[in-house]
Amino acid sequence: MSSRRRARTGKGDAIPADYDSDPGRFAANQAATRRFAVEGDVHPVVARRLAAEGARTVLDIGGGNGLLAGHLSRKGVGTVVVDRAGYVIHAPCPAVLGDALRLPFRDGTFDGAAALWMLYHLADPVHALLEAHRVLRSGGLLAVSTVSRHNDPELAPVLPDWGKPLSFDAENAPEQLSRVFDLVDVQSWDRPMVHLADHAAATLFLRGRGLSEQEAPHAAQRLKTPVTLTKRGMIGWARKR
Repeated sequence: MSSRRRARTGKGDAIPADYDSDPGRFAANQAATRRFAVEGDVHPVVARRLAAEGARTVLDIGGGNGLLAGHLSRKGVGTVVVDRAGYVIHAPCPAVLGDALRLPFRDGTFDGAAALWMLYHLADPVHALLEAHRVLRSGGLLAVSTVSRHNDPELAPVLPDWGKPLSFDAENAPEQLSRVFDLVDVQSWDRPMVHLADHAAATLFLRGRGLSEQEAPHAAQRLKTPVTLTKRGMIGWARKR
């Protein structure tokens, strides 16, 4: 059984945050994205829009080792990274060890905020959205990203939880955002975006998707490679009321 077996909640499954307990999984995910994605990740897209919005200060919630902060700094936008996992120490400063459910900032501190690839780790994402709303100034813009519960359909035979609802996925995220913010728009994707040429590539990718070091190579053997994966997900943009 995968170490990232999802925790059941009333509205969908929260994916356990294993960043401290299994740092190799996180490293594999970032490496697979860099090596096998035929289109880039969402971080530069989000950075461009927040900069174009005129944001001078951005809070990156669950920002990990600072991918978004790096893109924003090159655009002259000040960014604070907050994450509850220890690897936040590797993010560009200022970086804060903190919880998305209890952000250690005053009301109305930031022009913009982002919560990328992290709200599905929470049993109650709306609680985190309320916190993001609190620390944004009036009219501030929030960016979130998440996957569809039907992401990577080519991997359905080897991912035991494939297709099950998440606590925050592309299917339920717009409704949850709309409870707290004015939803501006949703940018969705449903197209081939990752190419796995061989067994080694599939193993690394599956490790990043949450399979253990023992499970990933066995699951990769069940796939016929080369294989191109259909990525499904969204970026949601919402403004503070």
